Amino acid sequence: MTRASETPADATAAPTGPRHAARAALRRAAAAPGSGTGAALPRTGSGPAAGLRARLLAPVADRGNALHPGAWWLWALGLAVAASRTTNPLLLGLIVGVAGYVVAARRTDAPWARSYGAFVKLGLFVVGLRIAFSVVLGSPVPGSHELFTLPELPLPGWAQGIRIGGRVTAEQLVFALYDGLKLAALLICVGAANALANPARLLKSLPGALYEAGVAVVVAMTFAPNLVADVVRLRTARRLRGRPTGGVRAVLQIGLPVLEGALERSVAVAASMDARGYGRTAHVPAAVRRTTDVLTLGGLLGVCAGSYGLLAAEGAGYGLPLLGAGLLAAVVGLRLGGRRSVRTRYRPDRFGPRSWLVAASGVAVALLMIRANAHSFDALHPGVVPLTAPELPLWPALSVLPGLLPALVAPVPPASPAREEPSA
Repeated sequence: MTRASETPADATAAPTGPRHAARAALRRAAAAPGSGTGAALPRTGSGPAAGLRARLLAPVADRGNALHPGAWWLWALGLAVAASRTTNPLLLGLIVGVAGYVVAARRTDAPWARSYGAFVKLGLFVVGLRIAFSVVLGSPVPGSHELFTLPELPLPGWAQGIRIGGRVTAEQLVFALYDGLKLAALLICVGAANALANPARLLKSLPGALYEAGVAVVVAMTFAPNLVADVVRLRTARRLRGRPTGGVRAVLQIGLPVLEGALERSVAVAASMDARGYGRTAHVPAAVRRTTDVLTLGGLLGVCAGSYGLLAAEGAGYGLPLLGAGLLAAVVGLRLGGRRSVRTRYRPDRFGPRSWLVAASGVAVALLMIRANAHSFDALHPGVVPLTAPELPLWPALSVLPGLLPALVAPVPPASPAREEPSA
């Protein structure tokens, strides 16, 4: 009895024996520091290395670490600039594949995230429409491989240079296909930004000078679903009463109550916004207002001209400096214009390190493709006369791969309850 009371831990001690002793020795060897075996056993660790791995791995997205919506737009616009510098279908397919992979990896279940499929369908429609226009209206590209001939419609002399119908060659169809694929890639890149960036947060991040415009867009986005719901409700009521829901007369009878309800909601929202101080501005000197207008307008014109230069075939030389100067002037103008706003921003979105990485990946793809276009123009623009198969150039293809960085560093969207697998 005395011995049992003095050693109560003996009841829970590990069993003895050669086999158990060998297992204990293996556990001690695996846990020893510097052991090569122990490095692979634990799933989680501690220390500086484990902390660095935890910081590098993408966390689950929440309100505190979500990416700034502007970062997604800068990334997508960088891919769009890269797509505008080439007509190589292999490179365009690679750009679309990069955008689609990032969307699939970081898209949420929000309603705006479903727009990517619509942009893909719109891009395919643009490709088909471009080919149809080339078949019907002809093309200036000469070709020797005639496919078929359409009846040609005679046109007057003042329409010289335009034809409807005529011979259709393989060269002109391939040229139209390349051109249509470039337009489709631009649309798909914009669709990727729409699917990944929260539009409400993007409007919330507008500078103070564009505060009134942002409020108007938010109100419009809020009322649009209500209008659709009113139309559905009124059509259902007419159908239950045995009245027609189609035709001009039915549309007029449905439209009047819809407009009346929209007007009532507008008056109510205007009254509530006025009571909360919306639309009130601070006093700013006239000189500051004029400087703000000049800088903002000039900066936006510079951005438009620089963007056109980047998207044009031979405008990269002046497009990038003009775009940078326009952005700088516009930012200064918007910063000055923000002094008129007397509001405060609730929980503002900030550009964190991950947002900068995502934006920088898109800018890097654009800059690398612009440089590749200057040194490997023939590889990025395969010829159609004579008709040759396009090749995938190595360095331009590697220039697109930095666009995959958001799939690694952007926060992972939380899984919806419908997608979660039941645990065992």
